[in-house]
Amino acid sequence: MPLGLHNFLFVVYPYICLAVFLMGSLARFDRDQYTWKSDSSQLLRARQLRWGSNLFHIGILFLLFGHTVGLLTPHFLYAWLITAPQKQLLAIVSGGIAGLICFVGLTMLLHRRIADPRIRRTSHRTDLAILCILWVQLVLGLVTLPVSWSHRVDASAMLILADWAQGIFTFRPDAAGLLTVGWQFKVHMVLGMTIFLLFPFSRLVHVWSGFASLAYLVRPYQLVRSRRMDLSTHASAPRDGEKA
Repeated sequence: MPLGLHNFLFVVYPYICLAVFLMGSLARFDRDQYTWKSDSSQLLRARQLRWGSNLFHIGILFLLFGHTVGLLTPHFLYAWLITAPQKQLLAIVSGGIAGLICFVGLTMLLHRRIADPRIRRTSHRTDLAILCILWVQLVLGLVTLPVSWSHRVDASAMLILADWAQGIFTFRPDAAGLLTVGWQFKVHMVLGMTIFLLFPFSRLVHVWSGFASLAYLVRPYQLVRSRRMDLSTHASAPRDGEKA
């Protein structure tokens, strides 16, 4: 890969994707709130949808949390508890299991939308496109596992990727270390950033609603009065000109 293209993809492109991801989501919520939904077709092939959706969401949420914590946590914060090779081995095993679960669920969802003519006719092209992109991304992630296993002794690949991700979020981007990383990781990273770029223009925006629903866990109690209490209070209130 030419050095100029390498620097663009891993220094400039991440900020383009993050900017579109954040500003695009805000703009869609502000302008097109009625499209802020998952467009479920749950009345058709409900059993396949239930299994596929549950497996997909369990796997993808674990992978999202694992990637976020694994890449953005500085090494010195966990060095007292676990070594870098042990962390990489944990990531390979847990990420591989979650990836397989997510892959099975997503394959079921994709098959459901393609194989059933009724669902295919009611599906938007963006629905099929984003499912296909996620499926390819999962395959690429699973492909990186054997490469990660070969680096499990020194965890060199994991440390390089973590340094790059932390540099992006601390506005100190440095893609020099990625020159030694395998092509599987690079393609996986570029496609992952592209998913963030496409996020505001797809049904994936409903993920924000899922995170926003966590606010219900800490909301204050609501005071609810019965209609009978409201009527009795209104009847007992003094009228204008009357003494209380």
